[in-house]
Amino acid sequence: MKRVITYGTFDLLHYGHINLLRRAKQYGDYLIVALSTDEFNWNQKQKKCYFSYEKRKQLLEAIRYVDLVIPEENWEQKATDVKEYHVDTFVMGDDWEGKFDFLKEQCEVVYLPRTPEISTTQIKKDLNK
Repeated sequence: MKRVITYGTFDLLHYGHINLLRRAKQYGDYLIVALSTDEFNWNQKQKKCYFSYEKRKQLLEAIRYVDLVIPEENWEQKATDVKEYHVDTFVMGDDWEGKFDFLKEQCEVVYLPRTPEISTTQIKKDLNK
């Protein structure tokens, strides 16, 4: 079985997220999503989510492409997760291009193009108009 992992906040879930998850799943048989916790988002990224970690986790678990949701609690856990979950392919959006190449020693690293016309940041801006 080929295992794939991706990371993200997945707040205000939209079709760009679904596209990423669908394409990530195409790289293997089992997709793990490491979901940023509320504490990690606030303390490390200065991001406040609209939906709580538990609600975002429920949304992701309802998506047919997602097999397992785990918490992302710090930047450093990626190498540990790859080892612990026997990951074959690490997938991220291409806005992170090159940032996780250090994982190439452990697994394949793939950067997928983002869906250009949609983002959570844009949705939040549009709603505040």
